[in-house]
Amino acid sequence: MESSPPSEPAHDGRSVVGVGPWKGRWPDAERYDPALLADGDRRNVVDRYRYWRLEAIVADLDARRHGFHVAIENWEHDFNIGSVVRTANAFLAAEVHIVGRKRWNRRGAMVTDRYQHVRHHDGVADLTGWAAAANLPLLGIDNLPGAVRLEPALLPRRCVLVFGQEGPGLTAAMRQACTSTLSIAQFGSTRSINAGAAAAIAMHSWIRQHVVDPG
Repeated sequence: MESSPPSEPAHDGRSVVGVGPWKGRWPDAERYDPALLADGDRRNVVDRYRYWRLEAIVADLDARRHGFHVAIENWEHDFNIGSVVRTANAFLAAEVHIVGRKRWNRRGAMVTDRYQHVRHHDGVADLTGWAAAANLPLLGIDNLPGAVRLEPALLPRRCVLVFGQEGPGLTAAMRQACTSTLSIAQFGSTRSINAGAAAAIAMHSWIRQHVVDPG
């Protein structure tokens, strides 16, 4: 049996993330990493991928990725991008597209950017051209006048969910590039919610429609 406990108790009784060195005869499948088998695997990965090589994990994810992409504008070094990448990895997005500045704060990604494909676009025109070639509609997510409510909307199986950065939201150029703009229902006093939270809500809406059986 090729598995070990997903976590181990520490000496003080707390749970330690991951697993220690492989016990018993090592598996000979190519997907396993000898260094991890020898030293243990403390990475933040699901149990299925314990002891797997990074390349093997990415290849397995690539075989199962969903049809939606995520794009986020990055004109002022938005700190939410790391959170968006982490959520995109959790929901198995095809790719994350960063529009604008190439540098972004990876701290919030919690190293999930190693497993998630991230593509950079210099500007809105670059993203628009790529999406047109891939036959993917751009769907803006922002609480703008005239936006359609996200909750009852039917999201395409293949699309790009586009998010502006914290505060200003989608730029005028990006709004014009999107085929439609969807808004998330809010009931409090604030005008908008955190960009990372908005991305998570929109991605999960796609998941509920196309992956998770509501029954």
